[in-house]
This record gives sequence, structure tokens and C-alpha cells, in this order.
Amino acid sequence: MNNSIKLLDQVHYPRDLKGLTIPELKQLSEEVRQETIEVVSRVGGHLGASLGVVELTVALHHIFNTPHDKLIWDVGHQAYPHKILTGRRDDMKMLRQAGGPSGFTRRSESEYDPFGAAHAATSISAALGFAVGRDLKKDNNHVIAVIGDGSMSAGMAYEALNNAGSMSSRLIVILNDNDMSIAPPVGAMSGYLSRLLSSGPYHSLREIAKGVVSHLPKSIETAARRAEEYARGMMTGGTLFEEMGFYYVGPIDGHNLDHLVPVLKNAHDWSEKGPIFLHVVTQKGRGYAPAEEAADKFHGVSKFDIVTGEQAKSKAVAPSYTKVFGESLIEEAERDDKILAITAAMPSGTGLDLFAKRFPDRCFDVGIAEQHAVTFAASLACEGFKPFAAIYSTFLQRAYDQVVHDVVLQKLPVRFALDRAGLVGADGATHAGSYDLSYLCCLPDIVVMAAADEAELKHMVATAASIDDCPSAFRYPRGEGVGVEVPAKGIPLEIGKGRIVEEGSKIAILSLGCRLQESLLAAKFLRAHGLSTTVADARFAKPLDEDLIIKLAKNHEVLITIETGSIGGFSSQVLHLLANRGVLDRGLKIRPMTLPDKLIDHDTPQKQYEIAGLTANNILETALAALGQEISLEALASCA
Repeated sequence: MNNSIKLLDQVHYPRDLKGLTIPELKQLSEEVRQETIEVVSRVGGHLGASLGVVELTVALHHIFNTPHDKLIWDVGHQAYPHKILTGRRDDMKMLRQAGGPSGFTRRSESEYDPFGAAHAATSISAALGFAVGRDLKKDNNHVIAVIGDGSMSAGMAYEALNNAGSMSSRLIVILNDNDMSIAPPVGAMSGYLSRLLSSGPYHSLREIAKGVVSHLPKSIETAARRAEEYARGMMTGGTLFEEMGFYYVGPIDGHNLDHLVPVLKNAHDWSEKGPIFLHVVTQKGRGYAPAEEAADKFHGVSKFDIVTGEQAKSKAVAPSYTKVFGESLIEEAERDDKILAITAAMPSGTGLDLFAKRFPDRCFDVGIAEQHAVTFAASLACEGFKPFAAIYSTFLQRAYDQVVHDVVLQKLPVRFALDRAGLVGADGATHAGSYDLSYLCCLPDIVVMAAADEAELKHMVATAASIDDCPSAFRYPRGEGVGVEVPAKGIPLEIGKGRIVEEGSKIAILSLGCRLQESLLAAKFLRAHGLSTTVADARFAKPLDEDLIIKLAKNHEVLITIETGSIGGFSSQVLHLLANRGVLDRGLKIRPMTLPDKLIDHDTPQKQYEIAGLTANNILETALAALGQEISLEALASCA
């Protein structure tokens, strides 16, 4: 730890900021910034956004009385300084690790996190709920939502603004604008105007003016009010928010505490009813040169060297699934000019940054707007194009109605590439792709695939490209592939047909997706116990390979299905088939293995799958238990 850090050692909770002067707040901000850099350099995480809100965080906790005043961070990846200042500084060394703090805000973690968040654009809706709840309880605390400019591309933010603007509940929304440049340059004049417009004397003058015009004819009163609103809008750029019913103040330099603290104090002392919108301009990655200079501003990083900014990345033994998808889609697009790609603010996360470089006119980043992305893709399909919507499994949840109403009901050939399927490590339960098999397999006329390895993923990209009469989806995990050879060209798979990988006679393991290698390892252990084992790769969750499943069920004593999805997915489809075919009437021992019916906290992916019970050892135990046999801990250890 840097020996120069002194003020931060005296600040354990927000109450310790109350008596600090502006110069002391500036010093504390630099110490918090350094602390944030040091923490993330050791454990990885979201750095750029957190560095951009250091001064804002310090000022908010200095002015407002948290946790009585509710401070709600959108997404939560910008909340590392907030966590450092709210009693969690010592715990940050375990950030995003087992037993340590989440990388996002979390209600169970601290009373200073009134609302958990890891998906974008929830903060204003949540804040309005807290404000209305406060009013109904006749309390007098403040409610503040801090939302990033990226999250403002999500429709939910405008739904909440529209609702809040029509109500009289006192609410403060702070736009942390660090990228979109939707405002004029920030400087002394804008800072002066912000302090003026949020100040008591200006409000008093407004009240006097209101009193005067209230005695005039209604048309003149309305015109005068509009003139004042538009004048402020023209000075500051906030006409949109004024029209939605907010009192707009800004833009404010989010790193200038001389400007920021007085404006927040004015917002704190606001006497009028209704919501306030504060526009704060910040710099992502502020105060750390490697982050400021990086294209992504160190948005999400692994461990890194503080001096050079060089990130420590383990040597890859295989390409990542994300890269395989991106490169495979490029190859398909080179052969077919109808192929387009769509992402919702995650070009590098989905591998579409590679596609965009090759085909800049055929790749569309629509921002954090998954609902729009899906309907946009649907209409492109109507026009005869072949859209691939590359969206994390956890984020496609946000557009489920559009998947159902705009794609499936019209049987449009939109292709969904579902990255981060299954468990995702340090990002935890909020980003786990646990539910897509359940929420997609219940829909009619859709093809759902899951890649067992990187070669299979390449074939599934080709398969999706070839499907032109219905929607399709293929899911694949986060991280590196298993190291199989990736073919030079993807070959479309026969729809609804799986494959036998290893053949036996007593136990059958039917794997869907990335647990195939664990299934093969379990089969090896079972054979060592004298139990002949078949391993099959289902490939398709819908339509099912009915012939393969019936064959496995009839020719084996035990059938185990395994998937990296929740209850209600692939195994439910298999059980439904077997029950309707009467196969379960003949004494088959069937054991579905899914993600457990509980949330799995952030940890390493391997540890998460151990907790979930989806490792080779778990398969071995399941098979032996079905046969009424047991295996000792020593034997399990020798298998591992």
C-alpha cells in the first residue's frame, strides 16, 4: 500500500466525509483512485468506469446521508469507489472471488447497496420506486440514481424518465456522461450556469416570476413557463429532459469538486416537488494513463502491472469460443453477402469487433438495447437478409417478448448466437447464462443448438446460416475451447441429429453442450469400474434426436442427461419424449443433471461447476448411485 495514503485510512464510512473541506475531498479522491487501481491490478475487474466516478462518489457521500438517503448505481460496475468508502475497503482484495465482494452492487452485501444491479438501465425505475415508497411512508430521505450514458441507450431508462417526470415525487437522476458527448464542452461558464440554475436565489426568482404570471391569462402563463424552460434548455442542452418533466442542471464537470459539491448541495436542499436531472460529464479511466489511452478505457481487465498497464493473461491452449464464433461468421459472410451481424453494445465481448473490421457496413451495434436488437433483426429477416444477433445469454432475457412476438410468431429466420452460456466465473449469478435452454425450448418452430467444443461451434454457425425457414439459436460457453482441431470450413449439421462419441452397453451419458469432455472423462472412470458406457453428444436441444434418445433409453440400464442450464431445459424435453413414448414404463433409470435450483455465487468456473454438481466426478457418482453402488472419497480423488 502506498505510504502517502492518509485521509483514506481515516475514512471508513460515509459519515467520516462529512467534515472534510474541498481540498481534503480532492486529496481523498486521489487516494480512492489509487486504491481502486491497486485493487483491480491485483484481482481484475471493471476499472475504467470506476475511475471516472471517483470525485462524483466522494461528493455524493459527502453531501448525502447514506444509507438513509438511497444511492442507486446503474449496472454497478462503476461502484468500486463506492464500496471502498462504505466499509468494504479491506474486503476489496477478494473482489469477485469466492467469499469476497461482488463486482456489482448487491443488497445482501451492504446496507449502502439499496438495490442490486448488474444489468443496465434499472436505476431510474428502482429509484422512482424508492421515492414513491418514501412518500407513501411519509419519510423525507433523498433518492439518487446514477446512470451511465451507455445505459441511457436502453429503452427502460426512458420508460422510467417518462413515468418519473409525470409525478411529483422528489428524485435526483445523475447522468454520468463519459462517452456520448451529448453536451457542449464543460468549462467555467457551464459550471457557473449549473450552480446558478440549481441555487436557492434562482429558485426564489422563479417562484416570484411564477407568482406574477399566475395572475395573467392562462395562455401567457403557459408561454412564460415554456420560455423559461426552453431558455435553460438552450443554455445547457437539457431540453429533452425538461420536456419529460425533469428540472435539468448541467453539464457539470464531474472531476471538478469546486463545481460538483455546490451543485449537489443545491440538489440536496431542493425545496420544490418533482424530479431533478443532473448532467455530469466525466472521463472514463480518469487519472490512470494506460486506461485513458486504451481504446476500451480499461472497461474490464484482468490483473495488470500498474506501471505499464500490461495485463497478465494466461497462455491460451485453445482459441476462445468467442473468437471462433467471430471468425466463423466472417467466413460465412464472405460466401454470403446476405449475412449481417447485430450486437447490443458488446462488439468485443461477442467477437463481432472482428466482423465489424471485415464488414463495417454489415455490422450493427445498437447500444444497450436488446429489445430493439431483436426486432431490428426480425425486420431485416423480412427483407431477405440473414441476421445473426450475437447477445449474451443473460442479456437476451431482456428481449424475451421480442423473441416470442416479433421472431417466433412470425417464424422469421433470425439467428441467435448466445455467448456466455452456462456459468461465467467472476461475474457471478447476474451474468450466468442459466436459463436460455428453458426459455427457448418451450417455443415452437425454433432450432436450438449447443456446442460441445470449438469445432462444433464452427459447424453450428454454418448450420444457422443455412436455416432460412425458422429462427435458430446456438449457445456456447465463456472462455477457451477444449483444444480440438477447428476445421477449415464449417459444415451444416443435419437438423435435429446428435452423434455417438463412444459406444457402450450399460450406462448412457447424453451430453448437451460443453460438458462433453467431463462426460468422456466420467465414462473412462466407469469403464475402469467395469461399466460399459456410451457417450452421446445431443447437439440439438430442439428438435430432439428422438431416434437417438429412444435407442439410448432402450439399450441401456441407466440414462444420464447433462446440460449447463436450469431445470426446465433439455432434460425436460427428453423426459417428456420418453414419457409419451412409454419408455419410462420399462424400468429405465434416468437421471437428469442440470444446474441446481439455486444461484451460484462468483468463483472460478471450475469451482462453480463443482458446486453445481456437473463435473466428471458428479457424473460418476450419479451413475453408480443409479445402480445402487457407492464410490469412496479415496476412489473419487484417484479419479480426479
